[in-house]
Amino acid sequence: MLPGRYGGLQTLQAEFDRYQQAAFPYRPPRFFALELAGETGELANLEKKVWKGRQVDEADFEDESADVCIALLNYANSRGIDLAGAVEAKMRRIDAGRLAEPEFPGTPEDE
Repeated sequence: MLPGRYGGLQTLQAEFDRYQQAAFPYRPPRFFALELAGETGELANLEKKVWKGRQVDEADFEDESADVCIALLNYANSRGIDLAGAVEAKMRRIDAGRLAEPEFPGTPEDE
């Protein structure tokens, strides 16, 4: 069931690295870690608004999700992390755990 290849992520990460290096000044990993935390917080805040019954434009979820992805790619590049390799290895560990201890699916009423 796992994806067979992660090359698309590898390509995307390399493209972001080239862009970041060409378009912006050097920034240390902690800059991108803080950026990632901030963007993730903004996405979580949208979900909190929905949970409280407030209206949120679907485009806001897309925008903040893109920000989180961009910040993660920039962070991984700043640390020299092969994100595709790390995700592949992590998914194998997750899948091994899933097979060893299967979960029972929840229902929409559980939310």
